[in-house]
Amino acid sequence: MVMEATHGRSVDPAADPDRYRRYLLAALGDDDPAVAQTTTIAALRQLVAEAGDALRERPRPTDWSVLECFGHIVDGEVVAAARYRWIVAQDEPELVGYDQDRWVARLHHEEADPDSLLDLFAALRTVNVQLWRRLPAQDRARIGMHRERGPESYELTFRLIAGHDRVHLAQARDTLAAVRSSDGDHRSLAPRSGSGVTQPSGA
Repeated sequence: MVMEATHGRSVDPAADPDRYRRYLLAALGDDDPAVAQTTTIAALRQLVAEAGDALRERPRPTDWSVLECFGHIVDGEVVAAARYRWIVAQDEPELVGYDQDRWVARLHHEEADPDSLLDLFAALRTVNVQLWRRLPAQDRARIGMHRERGPESYELTFRLIAGHDRVHLAQARDTLAAVRSSDGDHRSLAPRSGSGVTQPSGA
């Protein structure tokens, strides 16, 4: 599985980790990652409200729905919460990758209650940003050893998650637009696969 970037080109985080990092970091740009991350809770809440009855619909059977995109963002925060703590508290811990498509499928995000996902995400995001702001600045240089991408610092991990938010919020908005622009024959509630932005396995 790979992540689609621009102009039909794709980014595989395991095969091309530097390009994958650049892709997510470009989505963040020069913005403060903590400030950027604090906006995601409201953005997700607004997205759920806007999606309404289309929340669980897919433009194609192989795409993710808006809710599944949302579930993936939550999964990313769950994993990041653990990585932050491993990196800061332990010396160069191993960071295990995860198969994002399998998480979305096997955790049945298509059946999830969006309010419960919002509550979980808001709680995790709030304490993770508080942790970032509370810890000494020198802790941001501490690293973990990603099994597929090599050394990644606390700061890099935190910035990547901010970019990850923006990439998948955009994906969810594109998904909603595609669902609304398609007729009923092209909408699907069939078992999930990837998404219009195909998911990497080594996140």
